[in-house]
Amino acid sequence: MPLLSRVVAFSTAVLATAGAAFADPPAAPVPAKPKQVVIISFDSAREISQWQRSRALAKRTGAHFTYFLSCVFLLSQQTRAEYTPPGKSAGKSNIGFAASKQEVADRLDQIGLAASEGHDIASHGCGHFDGKDWSKADWLKEFASFERILENAYSINGITPEPNGWHDIAHAVVGFRAPYLSTSKGLYEALPEAGYHYDASGVSKGPVEPPTGGLTRFSLPQIPEGPSSRPVIAMDYNLYVRHSGGFERPSQAAEFSERTYQAFRAAFDKQYQGKRIPLVLSFHFTLMNDGAYWNALERFAGETCVMSDVECISFRDYVAREPGGERQAAVGG
Repeated sequence: MPLLSRVVAFSTAVLATAGAAFADPPAAPVPAKPKQVVIISFDSAREISQWQRSRALAKRTGAHFTYFLSCVFLLSQQTRAEYTPPGKSAGKSNIGFAASKQEVADRLDQIGLAASEGHDIASHGCGHFDGKDWSKADWLKEFASFERILENAYSINGITPEPNGWHDIAHAVVGFRAPYLSTSKGLYEALPEAGYHYDASGVSKGPVEPPTGGLTRFSLPQIPEGPSSRPVIAMDYNLYVRHSGGFERPSQAAEFSERTYQAFRAAFDKQYQGKRIPLVLSFHFTLMNDGAYWNALERFAGETCVMSDVECISFRDYVAREPGGERQAAVGG
């Protein structure tokens, strides 16, 4: 080979080797995003038809819900004296009692079915009183009433037979939401002593990661809603007040449902495409504005809870899987 050709060949080989030596190292793999968590709950949990409707929604979507039960709905007019609220006489309640023994029996059936399906049965206290001025002792009295009435609901009301495992359901209650989201220093002193693992009474400017370790405190986020994107607490009652001043306007139900769905979906999409902070949404069993908010819920859950990288889970299950969380086996689940 002529000298010049050998020089060119050598130089080309050196450059090729140098290029390989100085190439950028392979990029580190991008860590997979965590699944988007959505936590859906219901306060007071009274109407039997709404128990059935919510459980059917869960079966269609694979979701697990939290039911914040008011224990006065496990007492009839005949057994209402079993409950004595802090600072009041026996048989008082801000939200009434069950209409009959049969209604209590039907509700107990629904609670048992929901628990067996893996849902979270939690406490909303008993009489739906505003506890902002309650002491620790007052809250402990309310918690004790809830536990006793739930555990002994069958015998208190003379309903037979009591199903096997009922006491396990009562003892699996580990979560609480305060009526009116109204809290006090005494509440947070009483909750751990009463054996609760989480509280869901907070409100935040937007979705936030709940703290871990000790009592886990969840917050309902304020989310943008409506033509002006004004913040509103992500709860059906707050939307009801926003939309119609707390009065029924059934002629506008479709409009209110669409606005609610769009607000939920925008809040979800922001987290799903971003940091994937859990999204907390709350409802009641009352069909406000001709069911507008439940219609929005079913549409939203039907689209999101079925996604492969989304989990619609209960508060209890979220707490149980966190570091240091005490896993509570779902009764029958």
